[in-house]
Amino acid sequence: MKLIRFGETGKEKPGIQDRSGINLDCSGFGEDWNEAFFNNNGLARLEDWLAVNQSTLQEIPKNARIGSPIARPSKIICIGLNYRKHAEEAGMAVPEVPIIFMKATSSLCGPFDPIYIPRNSVQTDWEVELAVVIGKRAKYVSVENANDFIAGYCLHNDVSERDFQLRHGGQWVKGKSADHFAPLGPVLVTKDEIPDPHNLRLWLKLNGKILQDSNTSDLIFDIPTIVSHLSQYMTLLPGDVISTGTPAGVGMGLKPEPRFLEHGDIVELGIEGLGVSRQVAMKDPEQ
Repeated sequence: MKLIRFGETGKEKPGIQDRSGINLDCSGFGEDWNEAFFNNNGLARLEDWLAVNQSTLQEIPKNARIGSPIARPSKIICIGLNYRKHAEEAGMAVPEVPIIFMKATSSLCGPFDPIYIPRNSVQTDWEVELAVVIGKRAKYVSVENANDFIAGYCLHNDVSERDFQLRHGGQWVKGKSADHFAPLGPVLVTKDEIPDPHNLRLWLKLNGKILQDSNTSDLIFDIPTIVSHLSQYMTLLPGDVISTGTPAGVGMGLKPEPRFLEHGDIVELGIEGLGVSRQVAMKDPEQ
């Protein structure tokens, strides 16, 4: 299945995208795609409900806003320097264990919402990433059993403010958590539709020019290793998002000069099987 959410910010409704690419309203199911839904065997219940009701569902208007495909999770956990070529461009050693940092859940937004350039930002950057969505409570999970705890996968732009991240002291979370720094979606694709998440092309364009173009086969730590590792240190809850790292081609690493987002820049990104998103960079309207 492909899960979506649509409608104005804070009032999103649940839906699905059918096999022909049509978005359908699932409000009649009576649940949002959130922690409670996943925790209560929601995907299986939704599949049964669709078998009876899908033919009667209304198509979502073409101009409807698409939100994050999951409601605000308890955690957005990110893995740093998890592509070999990205570590090389950053001039950093390949990690021996996963580098973990968090994004504030308030940074979550829809896949076509604007990227807000924060007040005092000078280095707002892009990062196309494969995100994993947890399907059930995971604690002390083995690598061998890790896939049992995954609901599906999403496209994620791990927007980052490098000056905040690297030169404002403290942890990376400062440069990762501004509003609209986590465009997610357009769809959550259940794991049965992605037979090999370690062989997916992912790419990102800035103003029509491809800057990131890689494959998840370049991951340093694979998805079962990441899920297992995280579960040794924290309980992963249904709906939690794990963003697995970005390949080479971020603005910070461009040669001969770094390039960061400016007002009006257009960012487009995609992952094979997970759809395409598009964001326009703009000054934060609250600054």
